[in-house]
Amino acid sequence: MVKKEILIGFIVGIIANTFGTLLYIVIFSDFGIAETYNAAVEQGHVGSLLALGAVLNLLAFFGFLKIKRDYRARGVMIATVMTALLILYYKLF
Repeated sequence: MVKKEILIGFIVGIIANTFGTLLYIVIFSDFGIAETYNAAVEQGHVGSLLALGAVLNLLAFFGFLKIKRDYRARGVMIATVMTALLILYYKLF
């Protein structure tokens, strides 16, 4: 039961991060999603895009804490840490 709750939180965290990244691109970019992503890859800003998208994880994390779903909040935190490791990878390589 605990693993299922953590997995649900992890999936919500990944979806929130993806949605946040896409939302940021749609709102603040003059180009399409693919063009913005390609430009970010060329300029080395993919990590920044992912970090800005991770802001929605805050809503998911605190939302789960508010409704007393601590294990789901833990899953969102794991997704956020994995995103941070991915950002670190993009920054170093």
